[in-house]
Parts: sequence; structure tokens; C-alpha cells
Amino acid sequence: MRATLVRRLASLRGGPGPAPASAPKLSPENIYSSQYKPKKVWPPDFSKLSEKEQFRFERRYQRRVKLATARPRWDKYVRLAQLFSVSFVGVYTVFWMDWQTENPPFEGVRQAFRNAFASFSPDEQQSRRYPQSSTTSDK
Repeated sequence: MRATLVRRLASLRGGPGPAPASAPKLSPENIYSSQYKPKKVWPPDFSKLSEKEQFRFERRYQRRVKLATARPRWDKYVRLAQLFSVSFVGVYTVFWMDWQTENPPFEGVRQAFRNAFASFSPDEQQSRRYPQSSTTSDK
């Protein structure tokens, strides 16, 4: 703790010590000639590695690529868009698509759907409010 305090006081007074802004700036020409050399050469020469080491490098690389390219929010929205579009096409096909055939394949489902929601129509509401007077002519 004292050493840190002394170092801070010395840096405030401008005494000797490493200044944070004194790091050498690397220009684009000498960016690869750093004073800190890497411990390993990358990419490794696969011809000199055993099959086991090659497999380890491949697995590690695949894992890193998968982590680097992961976009969870984008993937979530793409899945939701796919779900909604497929659901919409399915519902439209079953309930509203005109099949131009004599016996539409989903006519039973359509009739059940219309009967279930017929009570929300104004005619049905009128007939429930006033059971004696009919809005449609039954002649």
C-alpha cells in the first residue's frame, strides 16, 4: 500500500517513473515488429503436428469461430419472423384461401370457425337482445 502511495505521489510531482503516455506508437509499417514476440507461431504448421494435436486445434478454432459469430438477438428475431410467417401462411390457407374446387379441403374447419365466432356478429347480438323480433326475414 505504501509503495503504491509513494509511486502515485512521485508521478504527481513529475518524478522518475514510467509515464503512461510514453508507450511507443506503432505505425502501420512496423506493427508486426513488436518488441514482444509471440510464444507460438500462428497458424501452426499442420504437417508437423500429430493427428491428435490437429484435432485439438480444429476443435478450438471451431469453438472460437462459433463464439465470435454468435448473434443471439439476431437469431432470436429471425426465428420469430420465421414462426410468424409460417403461422400466417398456415392460418390463411386454412381459413381464407379460395381453393377454386368443388369441395374445399378445409370447409369443415372453416364452418366450425365461423360458427364459433358467429356470436360476435351484429345480427347475432341483435337476435340475442330481442328474441321476438328477427332481423332477417324468415319467410
